[in-house]
Amino acid sequence: MERSLIILKPDAVQRGLVSTILGRLEQRGLRFAGLKMMHVTQELARKHYAEHEGKPFFAGLIEYITSGPVVVIVVSGKNVIETVRTMVGATNPVKAAPGTIRGDFGLEIGRNLIHASDSPESGERETSIFFASNELVTMERSVDRWIYE
Repeated sequence: MERSLIILKPDAVQRGLVSTILGRLEQRGLRFAGLKMMHVTQELARKHYAEHEGKPFFAGLIEYITSGPVVVIVVSGKNVIETVRTMVGATNPVKAAPGTIRGDFGLEIGRNLIHASDSPESGERETSIFFASNELVTMERSVDRWIYE
């Protein structure tokens, strides 16, 4: 089973889209392993976005993700990285397909609502940045047999 870290960014929280986005993830059949609301500190933001340090947009990323509360989620399942990234849509909401989270709710790349891990390795790295191992749960759901073969 893969894990993906999802961050509902400050614009998603401020716009009241948390329950809508969580509902889409849950209705798709994704299994939640961790969920919390928090303020991202400068230090945590720099660690999360370390691969972008030195790029022209780095300072803006840090300012944006620390500008208000976020909701961080860990989902797990088969092919969860690809599933979530397809649901999220293109980074630029203008180019995101209708039916995706960004395509339905976003208008600008700088306010694109949601982050999702881009690989299984990123999912594990990012999960460990935002969650201690004792904050994650593993559970079997009776509905899983109706979702996975």
